[in-house]
Amino acid sequence: MILSINSENPQLRLIKKAVEVLKEGGIIVYPTDTVYGMGCDLFNKQAIERIYEIKRRNKKEPLSFICADLKDISNYALVSNYAYRTLRRLLPGAYTFVLEASRLVPKILLTKRRTVGIRVPDNKICLTLVGELGHPIINTSAKLEQDEILSDPFEIEKKFKKLVDLVIDGGPLASDQSSVIDMIDDVPTVLRPGKGDVSDFL
Repeated sequence: MILSINSENPQLRLIKKAVEVLKEGGIIVYPTDTVYGMGCDLFNKQAIERIYEIKRRNKKEPLSFICADLKDISNYALVSNYAYRTLRRLLPGAYTFVLEASRLVPKILLTKRRTVGIRVPDNKICLTLVGELGHPIINTSAKLEQDEILSDPFEIEKKFKKLVDLVIDGGPLASDQSSVIDMIDDVPTVLRPGKGDVSDFL
């Protein structure tokens, strides 16, 4: 199923439809400020396991997730004063920040170091989704590991229609991924340069 939602002014009735799919344990594809993401409810272990299967991804490579805002991040990660100032300056934006996880984060998403990757994309559709659901959604690119990133939601729907429950069409997107910055111990390390400017961290 494909659902076209206005990227500037998301229609709440359509957002609620997508949230229902998430609440029922479904997997959705949705736009972000970088590439199309694939995700599910943060607290649905079976759905998270399904995403690992779809992507043929090793469970030792944890998935990141999307929070609604800075306040939301502090529920799921330990945010130092330095990290808070950095996140406040750059979010919403095309970054994934690696932080120490709080106890709320499901074990399936933790690295050995008990860290998590967290995003607040500059995209009204996915932020409205998270807000309406009431807690974070999983975020991984809507592609198989060996494939190129697809920027057209209708191509994604063709490829994944038997694997996911819903594709949200938020228009064509660029194919740049987020920049990944490790913030542990207040020593920022660029793990992956991407769409977000990393010059401050180099």
